[in-house]
Amino acid sequence: MTSPHAFWVAGRRATGADSFDVTNPYDGRLVGTVSVPTDAQVEEAVAAAHAVRDEFAATPAHVRAAALDHVVRRLTERTEEIAQLISAENGKPIKWARGEVGRAVSVFRFAAEEARRFNGGDAQRLDTDLGGTGRLGLTRRFPRGTVLGIAPFNFPLNLSAHKVAPAIAVGAPIILKPAPATPISSLILGELLAETDLPAGSWSVLTVPNDKMPALVQDERLPVISFTGSGPVGYAIMDSVPRKHCTLELGGNGAAVVLGDYASDEDLDWAATRIATFSNYQGGQSCISVQRVIADASVYDRLVPKIVAAVEALVTGDPAAAATDVGPLVSEDAAKRVESWVDEAVRGGAELLTGGKRDGATYAPTVLASLPDDVQLSCEEVFGPVMSLQKVDGEAEAFAAVNSSKYGLQAGVFTHDLQTAFRAHRALEVGGVIIGDVPSYRADQMPYGGAKQSGVGREGVRYAMDDYTYERVLVLTGLAL
Repeated sequence: MTSPHAFWVAGRRATGADSFDVTNPYDGRLVGTVSVPTDAQVEEAVAAAHAVRDEFAATPAHVRAAALDHVVRRLTERTEEIAQLISAENGKPIKWARGEVGRAVSVFRFAAEEARRFNGGDAQRLDTDLGGTGRLGLTRRFPRGTVLGIAPFNFPLNLSAHKVAPAIAVGAPIILKPAPATPISSLILGELLAETDLPAGSWSVLTVPNDKMPALVQDERLPVISFTGSGPVGYAIMDSVPRKHCTLELGGNGAAVVLGDYASDEDLDWAATRIATFSNYQGGQSCISVQRVIADASVYDRLVPKIVAAVEALVTGDPAAAATDVGPLVSEDAAKRVESWVDEAVRGGAELLTGGKRDGATYAPTVLASLPDDVQLSCEEVFGPVMSLQKVDGEAEAFAAVNSSKYGLQAGVFTHDLQTAFRAHRALEVGGVIIGDVPSYRADQMPYGGAKQSGVGREGVRYAMDDYTYERVLVLTGLAL
């Protein structure tokens, strides 16, 4: 019998008394068995992080940057191995899993670069008022304390990287809690961190079951919580700890707008291909997947068959196969939920243009038109390979349709008009507006997060570093300025 995967307590490998299995959602085969930390081991990790916080904050920038550089090198060396693991535990097609490893490499590289230049200090002369004569203010940023990073299943390596890398860059201890469905990728990240010279206690990776998380969330020694996941869970966390600093990335209901000036066959082919790909590329399990397509009436009738054809051309199947575009959802229960939402919409009068079939954990890429306003697919995040099509008259109606959602993560606007692009940026109540492409574009160095019920705070390496720290002013007196 193979030994279970160990977790990481204060930088050292450990196992507990219990364990759980991780299975491939496509075929049900065992990917690995993972050990579960005991309450005492969790306490050890938290106590160690709390104890090392001052030492870690004072660690020279070159030490933290060197550790991040090491992770960059080792992730690059182990790309194929880790990509195969992500594909197996998540069900993500291998080509997208390789892309995820590449993005995680970039996150750690950006963090290494930022660690070398972050917190240089902002000097401000204070003698602009009489009482400030001879005084200079120096503002620097310092860690708020230990970070509890809670990662989701859909990008098990890259979104763990978005928790861990900024924390190391600023010298904030971090306890990473991976999703139970996909923990092994994060445990591999622990292997790479264990090869560095970071101080003991500065990081842990704990495979804590979800039902044991409330005590960890409420621990006062963990003043910062960075959570990516569902809205109800995220808001429940924030409501339970009103005095903590919480960053929540809670998903969306991504809209792609195709306006009337995007009218040539070449334009519409590009839009249709991008929409089809990024409604389905992670089985639709991305917070910025295309869920709604809002097209101007002047292009709608030409665009729809192009989208349907592009969706039907996607290869659905074994995520380990190089040709596969769309793999399974993370579980059969997730696929059954998507199935029930589509069935509800069709019963309510939606027109099914393609898809609508489930096979185990796999749900066929699905396109709907004439979606009723009162069904779940209209107002909630489906987190599956399903999109709806809506015809509108003009820019104002299109933007109003985007804003009708209670979510506001990102939106894509297909237009060539610069003035329209700036109007979209002003009008759309979202965290990011992507012009000429789908809402699914994300550069890992840019600020990423939402408005309305899509969360609070921002990811993106430098922006997470700001979230993990606070400003502290030093006033120098009696200077000859």
